[in-house]
Amino acid sequence: MKEATKRSIFRWIHMIFGIPILGYIYDSPSDTPNYASSVRYVILPVLLLSGLWMWKGHVVRRLFSKSSAPPMAYPGKSRP
Repeated sequence: MKEATKRSIFRWIHMIFGIPILGYIYDSPSDTPNYASSVRYVILPVLLLSGLWMWKGHVVRRLFSKSSAPPMAYPGKSRP
């Protein structure tokens, strides 16, 4: 799968799951408890994870890639 396709999928997931947040904020307070748990435990984590993936996904992919770069030297170690 191309990187552009992955970015597009994550953008759409982020936008679609962001719509219920608007209902949670702008709905009447008497209706809010009906779906508050789904917003807290499903929608918000999906929004956070997709946003973080779009922001710092390249760092996560680099950490878990098989052909990662050699480890960097320790900051406190002196060079010869």
